[in-house]
Amino acid sequence: MSAQEPRSLEEFQIAAQEVWDGLPATFRDVVGNLSIHIRDFADRDTLDRMRIRNEYNLLGLYHGIGLPFKSTWDVPHGPDMIFLYRIPILAFAHTDRQPVRDVIAHVLIHEIGHHFGFSDDDMHAIEAATP
Repeated sequence: MSAQEPRSLEEFQIAAQEVWDGLPATFRDVVGNLSIHIRDFADRDTLDRMRIRNEYNLLGLYHGIGLPFKSTWDVPHGPDMIFLYRIPILAFAHTDRQPVRDVIAHVLIHEIGHHFGFSDDDMHAIEAATP
């Protein structure tokens, strides 16, 4: 990984790819049909639906139906997606004095957890139990 903190969209994309590539292959393999998108911020409609007033308060978002809630009888709805919001992640990393890649990893893993049907409370418990 590059020692430089990612700032530009291209640098951020590279860092997110490096984080993804650094996840265990067995974990990546079971994710399946999941696409990852990077945006500067969530769009206003998304923020409004989630009742988030400050666009800096949303670092990432899973959009789809978690695996435990899918059925073979469901009508396909397209690929599940994870959105990483670059500017809020950069701001959070700066404010919290964390490496940007660490924040990207946290958000990415958290959103992948939603793909597997974990709740926020489940993921907080997993993170608390992780050294």
